Amino acid sequence: MDVSFQKRKAIGRSVIATAVIVILVVVGVGAYYVFAPGAGQTTTGTPASGTLSLTFANVPNADPAKGSDEASSAALANLYDSLVFPTSSGTIQKDLATDWTVSTDGLTYTFTIRQGVAFHNGDALTASDVVYSLNRLISVGQGYSYLFSPYVSTVTAPNANTVVIQLKKTFGPFLSALVRLYVVDQKLVSAHYVNSTASSNGDYGSTWLLTHDAGSGAYQMSSANLESNMVIQAYSGYWNGTLANQPGKVNMIGSSDSSTVHALFTSGQIQITDQWQPYSNVQALSQLKGAKLVTIPTVNEFYLMIDTAKAPTDDIYVRQAMSYAFNYSAVINNIFPGSKPSAGPVPSALPGHNSNIPASSQNLALAQQAIQKSKYYGKLDSHPVTYWWVTQVPSEQKMALQFASDMQKIGITVDVVGQPWLTVVANLAAESSSPNVVSITDGASYFEAGSVLQSRYTTPSQGTWEQNEWLHNSSLDSMIFSALSTLDQTQRFQQYNTIQQQIYNQFPTVYAFDVYEARAYYPTVVNWYAANGHPIVLLGYNFYFRDFQFYPSQLTALFG
Repeated sequence: MDVSFQKRKAIGRSVIATAVIVILVVVGVGAYYVFAPGAGQTTTGTPASGTLSLTFANVPNADPAKGSDEASSAALANLYDSLVFPTSSGTIQKDLATDWTVSTDGLTYTFTIRQGVAFHNGDALTASDVVYSLNRLISVGQGYSYLFSPYVSTVTAPNANTVVIQLKKTFGPFLSALVRLYVVDQKLVSAHYVNSTASSNGDYGSTWLLTHDAGSGAYQMSSANLESNMVIQAYSGYWNGTLANQPGKVNMIGSSDSSTVHALFTSGQIQITDQWQPYSNVQALSQLKGAKLVTIPTVNEFYLMIDTAKAPTDDIYVRQAMSYAFNYSAVINNIFPGSKPSAGPVPSALPGHNSNIPASSQNLALAQQAIQKSKYYGKLDSHPVTYWWVTQVPSEQKMALQFASDMQKIGITVDVVGQPWLTVVANLAAESSSPNVVSITDGASYFEAGSVLQSRYTTPSQGTWEQNEWLHNSSLDSMIFSALSTLDQTQRFQQYNTIQQQIYNQFPTVYAFDVYEARAYYPTVVNWYAANGHPIVLLGYNFYFRDFQFYPSQLTALFG
């Protein structure tokens, strides 16, 4: 048991928990022990020399008001601080907020902001920066803004160390959602607005933030090439100190091309592969001297998002037939080994999942029955289905071809089209440019089913990469937001269960599998908490680099 990991996580952060020493947490089908020690003291150690390098599907978007994919979330967790911080046990710890109170009606949250925190340029972080950051996130309306825009009424700073957030309506998981409020330096960002006027903030500094940071996190941006990579370096003035052997620099490379990753890993130029590699590639790389294959649980799910407003997938029986015809076992066994069958719209490991929904499985007899009820039956040749897969993830092409083959068995023609990730994002912004089907991995922004239900299935998420279903369902919106507004967790989870069943009954999505990441890495070179049984399963937080230990001398021993 790596007790030192949890001790490092608790340095300068008080754990929000009762006086429980050991908690048993179950993730998927596995279990591990999590220690929850009390707060420690700030520690200063010497970061390792050299650069830890790893690959992601894309270069991060480091604007806290826009970034939300895996690479971006990982960058934000390192460059910026938030009011609270997630743990491997599914709880939250104090971060920039050292204390808070909640009114009896659940509408007013008052936070005490940590003193002595400096942004990377030396500016002092104060309550006004928190106010600005939340207002900016809501105004830009992208990234993780959907977690706050339906709920936040006002945010004020009565003094330099106090923030008061007034909600329009109750939001049960509000504290947990605050892991996604990344605090920026108001003065610095405001100085870099483009096209601002007396009545407009222009781009809110977004263009500048793509290649610069305005944070106070454990790392600061060293360089960013939007076509290739981002390099971040340990911040010597970090309020919580630096740790011995944490990576001095980290190179976040935006490429999941199999041949590129293979060449980089076999030569030691990267030490951890991305999660998007074909399993056969990861297996082969793990056989190299000093390398190891690791499978890490997540609260992510792989979805085939179906456009419910476009022919022929506007017909529920076509969607139902597609769901039954797909060969899930072939995908899990041959393309994404180690993953688990999904059971509805919420990942099975996420608190609030409806355990009564069956796991996805192929049933061609039911698929045939469903397609014969469709209004398109007998004329399906005139209505081919367009399926987009993301070209940065080669395994998705294999999955798309499997889907096309399976659909042929029930008379549905599928046009398989590979699209770059940014093209997918741009086209999902409008219903008119969305395909019938697009494959994505998505997951929880905080530790509850409501996070996925809101980001995937409410009207505000239409026009983002997280929804291609175009449900236009105000009744479903009301159900989801009503559940999120429920303060009692037991009642909230009961509502989540009802919502999941209703979504499942409409077949808006093919629930392919719950994601278990398979990666190759060099364990003697990098001591990685997620690979050692302590993943922080929220998107991006398995890569909080301050809690890595990096040993460049071991890299030299392996590769000379």
